[in-house]
Amino acid sequence: MIPLSQFIRENTEQILSEWESFARSLPVGEEMGVAGLRDHAKGMLEVIARDLDTAQTPSQEVAKAKGEAGASERSDPTAAQEHGAGRAESGFTVGQMVSEFRALRASVVRLWTRQLREVGVTQIAELTRFHEAIDQLIAESVTRYSEEIKQSKDRFLAILGHDLRSPLSAIITSSAFLLETGELKGSSLELVRAIASSAGRMNQMVKDLLDFARTRFGDRIPIVREETDLKTVVEEVVSEVAASSPHSSFEIEISGDLRGRWDANRLAQVLTNLVTNAVEHGAPNAPIEVSARGEPRDVVLSVHSSGPPIPQSDLRQIFDAAKSGSQDGDGLGDGRHLGLGLYIVDKIVAAHGGSVDVRSSTEKGTTFTVHLPRNG
Repeated sequence: MIPLSQFIRENTEQILSEWESFARSLPVGEEMGVAGLRDHAKGMLEVIARDLDTAQTPSQEVAKAKGEAGASERSDPTAAQEHGAGRAESGFTVGQMVSEFRALRASVVRLWTRQLREVGVTQIAELTRFHEAIDQLIAESVTRYSEEIKQSKDRFLAILGHDLRSPLSAIITSSAFLLETGELKGSSLELVRAIASSAGRMNQMVKDLLDFARTRFGDRIPIVREETDLKTVVEEVVSEVAASSPHSSFEIEISGDLRGRWDANRLAQVLTNLVTNAVEHGAPNAPIEVSARGEPRDVVLSVHSSGPPIPQSDLRQIFDAAKSGSQDGDGLGDGRHLGLGLYIVDKIVAAHGGSVDVRSSTEKGTTFTVHLPRNG
């Protein structure tokens, strides 16, 4: 009976044809050419055949199952590593890439066993070695795929953190300078105010996107704790939002001891998101109420606004960026787009060991409440 390694070498084209058909069935593979679909498959088949012809020790068998069979010791990338990098660049998900290997495994086993008249100890041993080799290829591909995705993440964060924020900073600085001169009148003054307000909102969106990217790629939002008085944070945030929202009115209520160990900048981000959200979605003729209350173990912050309530069906998922803001095109049930800013609020509060919740009704309006332990 023909050994599996010889079978793979003699039937490479048929195996590759089935590989290509499966890869083409995936959404990202529809538009790819033959070379792109097959990319390093032929090289990987040769690696498998060569592996089947090579004796191995029990320790090598274990290492291969873990994906540690010497690939990292090579200076040049293996075919499987290059395949993983290529699939990441082409937009395949890791699940789709692993499915390719599952299809390859199934094709080889089906084609080979079809021509076997009987299966003995030798063939079982060959199949075991074959599965080990496939597992090694998967491990190499997934590792390289993950490295490519991480590099893409880093590039994305760099664009958000520098390439977008730099021009926005120039717009914010220039508009602030023009407003401070006091020389603008009438429509010119209103236009520059609008520019400053829009640039500020865009800057906040970039910050939220940056944090969103970090958390979605597995990182936690970083916080730096220091002695903080939330009274100062609340007053500064409300003052800044009020400056860019001249048609809104605000009421601040402060009580108790508001000192603790928190990241003041991050909590300013939380309040800015909540207060800005209230400005955008609250009733224009009703004041936005911001309160901070010191209690024995924690501090309670709340932002209240009147206006149309958030649908009850959306309250359960309002802090989930993957779900909120998904109905009616780009908003919640009433057309609001609340997901990203509130997602960031939830993550920052959680990083402080606190909690945030929301209540909303026609009679009482909408209130977001944040509980912050003084020392996390």
